[in-house]
Amino acid sequence: MPALFRMKWGHKPQVVQTKIQTPVTHLPSEDDDDDEEKLSSGAPIRRNSRFYRSMRKKKLSSSSEQQESPSSSPKPAVDPASYNRLSPSAANRPPPSPRMQTPPFRSGISLPSNGSTVLGGVRSRSPLATPGDWPRRQDMEELSERTTSACTMQDKDIHATADPDNITLRLVRNGDSPQKMAVENSCRNLNIVKSVDVLYQEYRDTSKQQEIEQRRQRDGLPTAGSGVTAAPALQLQLRNSMHSLSLWQNLDAVKISGHLDTLEPKEIILQEAMFELVTSEASYYKSLELLETHFLRNPLLVNTLSQSDMHFLFSNIEDIMKASERFLMDLEHRIEESILISDVCDIVYFHAVNHFQVFISYVINQAYQEKNYRRILQENALFREKMSILENQPKVKGLSFTSFLILPFQRITRLKLLVQNILKKVEENSESEKTAILAHQELERIVKECNEGVRKMSRTEELISIEKTLEFKSKSVPVISHSRWLLKKGEVQQMSGPKSTRTMRSRKLYHPIYLFLFNNLLLITKRSSSGEKYQVLDSCSRSMLRTEDLEDQGQMLASVFVLKLLENQEDREVSYMLKTESISDKLRWIYALTPNRRTRFLSTSAHQPDSPQVQCIQSYSSQEPDELSVEMADVLHILECTDDGWMFGERLHDGERGWFPIRVVERIMNAEIRAQNLKECQRIQQAQEGAQGARAASRGRRPAKSPQYTPTWTDL
Repeated sequence: MPALFRMKWGHKPQVVQTKIQTPVTHLPSEDDDDDEEKLSSGAPIRRNSRFYRSMRKKKLSSSSEQQESPSSSPKPAVDPASYNRLSPSAANRPPPSPRMQTPPFRSGISLPSNGSTVLGGVRSRSPLATPGDWPRRQDMEELSERTTSACTMQDKDIHATADPDNITLRLVRNGDSPQKMAVENSCRNLNIVKSVDVLYQEYRDTSKQQEIEQRRQRDGLPTAGSGVTAAPALQLQLRNSMHSLSLWQNLDAVKISGHLDTLEPKEIILQEAMFELVTSEASYYKSLELLETHFLRNPLLVNTLSQSDMHFLFSNIEDIMKASERFLMDLEHRIEESILISDVCDIVYFHAVNHFQVFISYVINQAYQEKNYRRILQENALFREKMSILENQPKVKGLSFTSFLILPFQRITRLKLLVQNILKKVEENSESEKTAILAHQELERIVKECNEGVRKMSRTEELISIEKTLEFKSKSVPVISHSRWLLKKGEVQQMSGPKSTRTMRSRKLYHPIYLFLFNNLLLITKRSSSGEKYQVLDSCSRSMLRTEDLEDQGQMLASVFVLKLLENQEDREVSYMLKTESISDKLRWIYALTPNRRTRFLSTSAHQPDSPQVQCIQSYSSQEPDELSVEMADVLHILECTDDGWMFGERLHDGERGWFPIRVVERIMNAEIRAQNLKECQRIQQAQEGAQGARAASRGRRPAKSPQYTPTWTDL
């Protein structure tokens, strides 16, 4: 028989080693390729074929490995390079653990004979099979099924789809439950960017409106919904609406995992807060992509602009996109590691320290960006026409081009609030609180640098323009200085003569003067007849100013106050009786001239348990230097209020002060909400002061450890 087979097939006799000294690891060979071709072709498998010989080698090698090392089992032959090429997230995962190893072959299992064929990957009975072959065929089918389930890559027609996102590497682990496998597969297949279909502008407006609706319902005011719901449940209920980002608890992986049955409500709220940071970053990146593809790279727009105008409009937006992409990759990887999010503030801190500096340069150039955009719209008719076409396309969802340009500054400020929200919910004196404090402080530093950069640019330009209009009568005062900026300017009426009812009724005794108030200087001027120049009459250091309100001396003096210069430019004391157009104007001038004057209500630093608070329901941009720009859902502590529609307040989350109209805010009526807002504000302040005190106490010693985080990407 051996000779017959040699004559028929032309092969040398097969030599089988009965004794193997060392374990043999099967490596891919040409025989294996031929085996795969034979399996896919459906041809009968002969006993002396290369498939038969290769399978026998596998059986012998596995048997010898069992004899040499009974406790170990051979690992599946998976090429690490191909493993990393399969999916983006697979490259970041560790190699298969020992639990993923292939079980050894049974030595007593028969191999397939001519009675079994493989058609299209499914084994079927051949018409030449005999009943005596069925036990052996069943054993081989069992072996094939166990081998396939132990280490198989289900590519589902890779060559046909050619989509790497649809390729997943599935390794069935011995002892893992199907529920655990489903959770891990769901975590691995999370694609936050593709699942988010809300642009960042929509998310931002909706989330702020939801905060307002939540407060209104707790205040007992009419809202879009009905009924009364507890605060945490209401917050999630409002977020689970149209134009909102998905909730953590609505993910399939979370539902399968059973975490919703074991976690406490406050822990679920914390998970939602961290998950909102991730999904909002994905929404922000989606809007940046639209800015790049629809505007920055669009030939319709690019061909209408010069290279310098392109730079003025888009600045370093590509660096912003790169920073957001890195940040989002690390956030997604954290969720892929475990659907129960451990922390995100360590990632925020790492990127804020190493990559978020690009926000500062972009925001500082934003003033020039707006000016040049208005200039281009006026001068370039073709650009104006193409921009109108692009803004009206459906993918933009009715949003303006400028709403995309201001995205970076809106995001960095919103990111600070999201971290602040996490800080309110983490356990006190925990590691999560420490990382949240560090991330919040770093983001606050970036926001302050952005604001200071913008202010510095505008202040310098304003000082230059003011100095050009001034004419000094006697002693000249240098106006331009790096440490000086304008606080308030405007016209008031100066009253001369004795204080009597007759002089009050005589309008001849009122003379208009124009005040320029800087942070460290006051200039009293008189406008020229042309209205373009201002003649300086007097000046005084701001620290030498005093004011006196005459409201309690009768209705005629309701809008009048006295301004005292303890030491003017001639080194003598002078008093001016000034009248404003309204009571609010008078109070605004008084608080600007003498900032240390006591307000009607105490500041948040006084820790009053029931201080008056308002919430912004409509965004407002400041029109004068002493006004405060407010955004929807901002909570402010009231310091002063006038009868003609103005408030002087302090924003809780950053301590900024200024005037704003009453029409853009609503009073917070619920005492519990006010107390909670104040408590959360004080906790953040105390946590930051404690961290700063610890750093100050450790000066000269070894610095405290910052969160150690290694990114999941590398720069090429």
